Amino acid sequence: MAERSTAAVDVAGNSGGEPLTAKAGKATADGAEAATKAGTQKDTGRTDGKKTDAGKPSRDDRAPELHSGHKLARRYRLEECVTRLEGFSSWRAVDEKLRRAVGVHLLPADHPRARPVLAAARSAALLGDPRFVQVLDAVEENDLVYVVHEWLPDATELTNVLAAGPMEPHDAYQLVSQVSQAMAAAHREGLAHLRLHPGSVLRTGTGQYRIRGLAVMAALRGITSDRPQQTDTEAIGALLYAALTQRWPYEDSAHGLSGLPKGVGLIAPDQVRAGVHRGLSELAMRALVNDGSTASRQEQPCTTPEELSKAVAAMPRIRPPEPSFAPPPGGYPRPHAYGQQPPHGGGATGPMPVPPPPPLQGRTGRALKWSVAALLIAALGLASWQLADTLLKDGQEDHPQISESTGDGGSKPTGEPIKILNAQEFAPDGAPQGADRVKNTYTQNDSPKEVWRSRTYNEGPSLANYKGGVGIIYDLGTNQQISSADIKLLYGGDHTEVTLYAAKSLSGSESLKSMKKLKTKRTSTDSVNLSLEKLPRTRYVLLWITAAPYSGADNDTYAGAGYKQGITNVKFTG
Repeated sequence: MAERSTAAVDVAGNSGGEPLTAKAGKATADGAEAATKAGTQKDTGRTDGKKTDAGKPSRDDRAPELHSGHKLARRYRLEECVTRLEGFSSWRAVDEKLRRAVGVHLLPADHPRARPVLAAARSAALLGDPRFVQVLDAVEENDLVYVVHEWLPDATELTNVLAAGPMEPHDAYQLVSQVSQAMAAAHREGLAHLRLHPGSVLRTGTGQYRIRGLAVMAALRGITSDRPQQTDTEAIGALLYAALTQRWPYEDSAHGLSGLPKGVGLIAPDQVRAGVHRGLSELAMRALVNDGSTASRQEQPCTTPEELSKAVAAMPRIRPPEPSFAPPPGGYPRPHAYGQQPPHGGGATGPMPVPPPPPLQGRTGRALKWSVAALLIAALGLASWQLADTLLKDGQEDHPQISESTGDGGSKPTGEPIKILNAQEFAPDGAPQGADRVKNTYTQNDSPKEVWRSRTYNEGPSLANYKGGVGIIYDLGTNQQISSADIKLLYGGDHTEVTLYAAKSLSGSESLKSMKKLKTKRTSTDSVNLSLEKLPRTRYVLLWITAAPYSGADNDTYAGAGYKQGITNVKFTG
């Protein structure tokens, strides 16, 4: 019989003194009664490419061989595998009963972490706090354990929010306030996260923050902590630090953010970037505890989410920025009926309006009217022409447009390399493949673990059945004439299909249909060169992969066998 629960199955109730995680195992142990020390977090499932006993592939650790279209419990239809790691897999799925998208974590019932995952999911389901992505079902069935949770297609990962730049003080204040309050509520019920980072925090369209993976992500990765409250508090401090500076507060880069310079230690956010809010900078340092001390000497460190949330509440409230439009000084005058005087003691205080003189009469008056009208029309026409010409020139400078030169007496290829200034993953479905490794496709990086790569798909080579394609938008700084693109790929085989598009911005907000297609080419090797017959001029170039070859499992990254592709280096030539 299948074990199924979204409530209190096999988990201690909340009416007594026993926490919700009484049976959730080490991954959700809280230890809320004592202040805790950071740096004691244990991860028995390493993600740095080094195998441990827990991460070593074995019969127990192998992920179930499922595919898109497989149905669980005759209800949850798997659509896309978004993660396959350390013996478990995560999927985007459809709840056919309620006709809604859901997420599913899935692993074999005999996996060594299956029991902790099941217990953690059932404990998290009991919390029922809307600030967390809700666990909808926790099931053991047919030699499988799977956890079903909410899917929020309109929410944005904090990783992508920070990729656009540091947050405004009000936004950063809302982030630390909402996340610390939510985690304080979770710890009061004995639940810890232990995997808080920019990828586990989502921002909705209304500006609310939702935390996903409470207790479950730690159980899936086999992570424990002797002092979970302090571990989560430091993680919130790191989120605030990243929001203020767009830097990760440690030497190693992570989550698409550059780390701090080596050897300088932990420095306050307002020393990293000018204009950082002083109060928020000190708050971040109070949360980032170092052996019981903090870089902010004026205040005591915060060692629990509860202490941090109280410190946030004690700060002067940071108001949102004022709108750029403001009424004229003195406000707008109150309207009065035509010809009516304002009441005594109020209204307008200036002189009474003088009635206009009577219009000119007779033939002279009509001739003068026509002359003035003709002059006005001519002046308006000239002004309109000058305004249009100015706008066109300004638009070409401020908003680079896409143009082409056929080469017939015009521009010719220079053969000079074009420098790439920035890049961002293009994920119109809101599910990026590896946003934190995009920069490594055009900068020198010899580590195979840092290569930008797609997820592994069970069907191929075409990616049409999953998401249409995967790719990256590159920013060349200014409008550049492009003659060719040289792309080094991670995998060879049958086959990879690459298309170049001219985009209008780096944000990726426009649709693929609105972009101009430049060139498509198919290859079975690990490189492809696209030569452009016409020489387009554009600032933003999308490299879009619509087909990927089949490749075996990668031992260095735990990526399973399937249809996948990666980009190791991209070069554009003028």
